[in-house]
Amino acid sequence: MELKGKAALVLGAIKGIGKGIGLALAKEGVKVCLNYYDWEESLEQMEQDFRDSAGEFHVVRTNLLDTDEIPSLVDSAVSKFGRLDILINNIERGGWPVVHGPYNREQWDLEMATTLRAKWWVYRSAISHLKASGDGVVVNISSIAGLMGRSGPAGRVFNDGYAAANRAVSSFTETWAREAAPEVRVNEVMLGLVKTRHGPDTRGWGVLNESQRLEIINHTPLGRIGTIEDVVKAVVFIVRDAPFMTGSTLRIDGGYVLGGEYSEPMPKGVL
Repeated sequence: MELKGKAALVLGAIKGIGKGIGLALAKEGVKVCLNYYDWEESLEQMEQDFRDSAGEFHVVRTNLLDTDEIPSLVDSAVSKFGRLDILINNIERGGWPVVHGPYNREQWDLEMATTLRAKWWVYRSAISHLKASGDGVVVNISSIAGLMGRSGPAGRVFNDGYAAANRAVSSFTETWAREAAPEVRVNEVMLGLVKTRHGPDTRGWGVLNESQRLEIINHTPLGRIGTIEDVVKAVVFIVRDAPFMTGSTLRIDGGYVLGGEYSEPMPKGVL
């Protein structure tokens, strides 16, 4: 896909992974509509970073928990750039067991409304524009919580409802890939523990003690936490370099799902 001149809507672009993806697309010549709602204190830095990128950008503050606001967000992107080719569906909220403790209804509803409902509403509002581009792309950002649940060393990180919601995101990915083809490719990037997303620079990571953090890293075959750049490279690959890929999931987790098990050399046998 030739990216120069295309237009993208990037959710959660105020900092971290969303901002990293938006900057990477802008540097490829994509015009980016950047959505945010929280972390107003990061807005000035975000805008400066995009000015420094020399790309064309448009910032829109939208509460994605209010479904009535979502169509106007999409309309704003299309009105500004005249088209919409790329949707980076990077919206989620997951309570850490070590931070929030047992569920209350408010936390449960927040995780479901953010991780699932908002993703669905944005996609539904954007799909006609993406199809009209004739070469559209959706990238759903999800978590390995959907595979692991509240288990193992990450059981202190992933709550039950958040895990269930992320498993449902994979259902969205496959359903949307079927209905959006052939004009739009829909794929998923499933994240492990990454800086700013269940890793360093999050409140929950600071609550874990050194032994608990090391347990997570030792469970990861590549022996480290993911970086924003790890995620950005995967997303850019899907958008730019994977024209025959749809309904697929790239797991960017350093092998965490495989666990810390080792593989011995093949034994000689007894025969």
